[in-house]
Formats: sequence, structure tokens, C-alpha cells
Amino acid sequence: MTGPGRVALYLQDKHSIRDGMAFARRAEAAGFEAVWQAESRLVREATVPMAAFAASTSDIRVGSGVVNTWTRNIGLLAATFVTLDDLAPGRVLLGLGAWWDPLASKVGIERRRPLACMRETIEACRALFTLEEVSYSGDFVHLDGVRIDVVHGNASARDIPIYVGATGPKMLELAGAVGDGVLLNYMVSPAYNDDAMERLEAGARRAGRTIDDIDRPQLVVCSMDDDRDAALERARLLLTQYLGQQPHIMKASGVDPVLIEEINAIVDWPATHDEIAKASALVPDEVVQLVSASGTPQECRAKVDEYMAHGATCPVLYPLGDDVDAMIDAFAPSGKTFPMASRPFRERSRLRDRPASKGKSP
Repeated sequence: MTGPGRVALYLQDKHSIRDGMAFARRAEAAGFEAVWQAESRLVREATVPMAAFAASTSDIRVGSGVVNTWTRNIGLLAATFVTLDDLAPGRVLLGLGAWWDPLASKVGIERRRPLACMRETIEACRALFTLEEVSYSGDFVHLDGVRIDVVHGNASARDIPIYVGATGPKMLELAGAVGDGVLLNYMVSPAYNDDAMERLEAGARRAGRTIDDIDRPQLVVCSMDDDRDAALERARLLLTQYLGQQPHIMKASGVDPVLIEEINAIVDWPATHDEIAKASALVPDEVVQLVSASGTPQECRAKVDEYMAHGATCPVLYPLGDDVDAMIDAFAPSGKTFPMASRPFRERSRLRDRPASKGKSP
């Protein structure tokens, strides 16, 4: 069984940023198309490591997986990604998510009408990426004659694809309608993807598109080890944390609600390692392997193939094993010539051709 034609790397906070730079370089040499940096819990902000990965590579794309729509002013959000594009022209991917509770509420964010907030953020970012003057009047985004005010540098429009980090059905439909792509979540089952594809198709159809117009990379937890038990145990600890802190993801995959409630009673946000370890004893192997690529290299590759068979276009592998290089090598596309892939979806010329937005899109 060979590696997939497209493959990407996902880094969170398990490894140091300097180690992440080395992994990004190795992934680039192995033919990986992108490295995505997480920003989920209050642990590692995404754009600093993105800049480090971009500066230490030359071809691999660098994405946020994902920054939220609530905590960065829209002007600063757009300016940040234009700055990253200055560092790595044509290689930057903006992944946006709606964040989650209880984290958001505990830091004073009220996640009201997240769909509307996401739509406005995408529309306003696209307009600002033209580097023309933009006015936008929404319920969440307000711009009054604003532009990314480049004086001495590159003042041309930027083509920065926007990916929606979506899990729930309504956000998936919105991704199908307005996203360049969707970044499908991890810790879901391949069967979950079937419903996700239907939701994406429904949203795309309403916007006059098809699902083939939407790139669909998917985060996949990959705990690979020749010692199968060690691989499963690493994934079990991470899964337990998500069962406790983000139960909506687990519910979407059909995990037993009784198990979710039992884990919730022990693990909240934030959680200690001891709490997670205690609760992990409740999680059986079959649940671990339902929602992750865990086990021997052969088992991991087979699970990734499942996600691809259920609609994902590119696995974005989150390495849990100690030997990240071995995981990269195990999933390297075959051939070893590795020209940079063309855009994974149709070429987008709209940013360079369209005038600056002067109001809220319908």
C-alpha cells in the first residue's frame, strides 16, 4: 500500500517550534504539499510558527489550522496574512474556525451567531486581500474606507485561499457555499464524512457550485508505531481530552453518549494530565481506532485510505508518535521527484479581477 498522492502535515504543541521547522523541511523534501499549524487551545498561537515554517522552507504551503473569527480584529487578521504572504508568496493558506466552548466563554467571548460571523469574516478578508479600499457594514465586521496600507512593499492583490474549519452541519454547508476549501476535523469517523459531503454539496449547490469546487483536506490523528499498544495509548490520551473538552466532535462521529458523559464528569477545560489519564481508562481500543489512524504503519495507512474513500482530498497528518520522520517517510508520495502540485482546486483569478468591495455582499 503506497502513500496518497496528496498529503500534508499538521503540528500542534507536542513538539518545539524548532523541531517543527525541521519537520516542515523534511515534509517538503518528501513531497508533502502543506504544513498546517494548530491554534485550538490556549497554548500555541498559529501565526508565529507559520512564519518560522515559511522562512525555513521554499515550496511547501503553510496554513493556519485554524485561527478563530472572534479574537483578532478583521483589519489585523487580514494584515497578518498579507504579511505572511510577503514572507512566502503564494504559499499561505488562511484556515478559519468558530472556536469552541467552554474555552471561548471562559475568556469572555460570546459565540453568538457563529455562521454569520464566519461569512462576514470571509467576505471582508477577501475584499481586504485585494489591497483596495474597503467599506463593509455587517453585524460583526465594520470597515469604513479601510485598506491594507502598503507604502513601500508589494501593493498588488493577494491570492490567499480561505479554508473553513467546519464540524457541524450548518458550518459545513456554509463552507460549501463560501469557502475555497474546508478543513475537515480530526477525531471523527470516516462514516461521519459521508454526511459531511452531503452538507458540503448542499451548500455548494445553493451557491451555484459543485463539491468539486471545494478542496477538502482532513486532519487525521496519526499515532504510528511498530509497538501497536504504545500507538493506541498515545491516541487514547488525546481522544480522551477531546471527549471531555470538545464533545460535539465526538457526538458527530456517533461515539456512545454514555461514554461522553462519563468522560465529561472527569475532564473539562483546562484539564490536568492526571485527569486525562484517569478518564482514558474508560476508552476502548475500538473507539480509538474508529476516529484515528492508530497502530502499525500498515494500520495507519489503511485508515487514511478510509478517510480518502469517504470524501477527503488530502490527509493532514497529526503525528503523535515519537518518530515523526518515520511517519513522514511512511506517507511520502511515491516517485521521489515531487514537483509542487498545481492548485488543488481550479485556479482563482477573482481577487485580481474584481473591484474592491464597497458594501456587504448579498
